[in-house]
Amino acid sequence: MTRKFSSISVATTLASGISNSATTMTVATGTGTALMGGVTLAAGNVDQFTVAIDPDTINEEIVFVTAVASDTLTVVRGRAGSSAIAHTGGAAVKHVLTSDDLTAFTTAISPVTSVGFAGSTSGTTTVQATAIAGTTTLTLPAATDTVVARATTDTLTNKTINSSNNTLVGIVTPTSTDTLTNKTLTAPVATVALNAQTGTTYTFVLSDASKFVTCSNASAIAVSIPTNASVAFPTGTVINVQQIGAGQVTIAAATPGTTTVTSAGITSATPKTRAQYSAVTCIKTGTDTWTVVGDIV
Repeated sequence: MTRKFSSISVATTLASGISNSATTMTVATGTGTALMGGVTLAAGNVDQFTVAIDPDTINEEIVFVTAVASDTLTVVRGRAGSSAIAHTGGAAVKHVLTSDDLTAFTTAISPVTSVGFAGSTSGTTTVQATAIAGTTTLTLPAATDTVVARATTDTLTNKTINSSNNTLVGIVTPTSTDTLTNKTLTAPVATVALNAQTGTTYTFVLSDASKFVTCSNASAIAVSIPTNASVAFPTGTVINVQQIGAGQVTIAAATPGTTTVTSAGITSATPKTRAQYSAVTCIKTGTDTWTVVGDIV
């Protein structure tokens, strides 16, 4: 049962006497609600509210209220080490906290099968331990953080993959350092975005970074690399180019005096694809310097 408590319960009295076996008792007319102090007991005998009859006397009996109908209370008798005895009409009745309640709290603190938390604005979250043999320990980081779950999408920072023993460091929370064992990393499928060009001229744009630019035309095709002032590709940018048509592709700076292109081609600054389906890679090595490698002439 779930124990219910109130800090505003108001003491009352029995409207009439009860025997030592009675399972209901009636309090003074109109006082049942005040005695419960705003507590509502769920149907189905799942909640309890502790009261004492004849408190602080030799006849004190602790009972658990499990249901309320106006001023009539359904009770479980002789709780918290007390005995069920008869009580006369007018006997005092009040809400109390007993050693039995405190023992229940102590027992429930550890271990507890689950803990429920109210959401900051709505809903609840239940933390549930799985069935295990023995005792395990979950250590939370000493940091204000967010726990990462296996099935959620999260961005992790300050993490290290330890290749020597295939462990992940810092996966439990995004900014803590933790080691997991017996885990499997599933590598993402690598894909390259395509940019199909069919004209005889084309100048790289910022979105071409890491793309595969295909050039298809029967005539020669001029591909230009813009100045850094025009398109600020980050240093290290890679752009792949392939000649898929009959027209040979020439890679050159859009502004030769500003942007420098180097390659192993016959003319270093203007390398060309060797044949249909030849591919080259353009790499930005500095602010306005690029190198072209691949199947070039």
